[in-house]
Amino acid sequence: MDETPEPQRFPLARKTARFAKVARLNWLERHQHGFNFAIHMLGIPLAIVGLILPFFVEWYWGAAAFVLGYLLQWSGHLVEGNDVGEMIPVKKALGLRTVAVAPRYAPKPE
Repeated sequence: MDETPEPQRFPLARKTARFAKVARLNWLERHQHGFNFAIHMLGIPLAIVGLILPFFVEWYWGAAAFVLGYLLQWSGHLVEGNDVGEMIPVKKALGLRTVAVAPRYAPKPE
């Protein structure tokens, strides 16, 4: 009898689901302070609306929504004590110190 393994079904879907799980856990690790988490629940949708809004109204309303949404998220990271995710690669490229997870929430070495 032939023992060839059955081809995996939907390998791209499996890889995508694995990536989404890791990304979600990373996001939750970086947003543990209650204020930071809550303000992101406002800031992220507002920034996304800011990208879409210029197609329906004057461009400056979209720009204002985007900037306000981003400032809300930035203030959340300021309170939590870690860097905004988009700045981490920039700071690493420049050789600057980064704080991905706030020290008070960082896992303790065993």
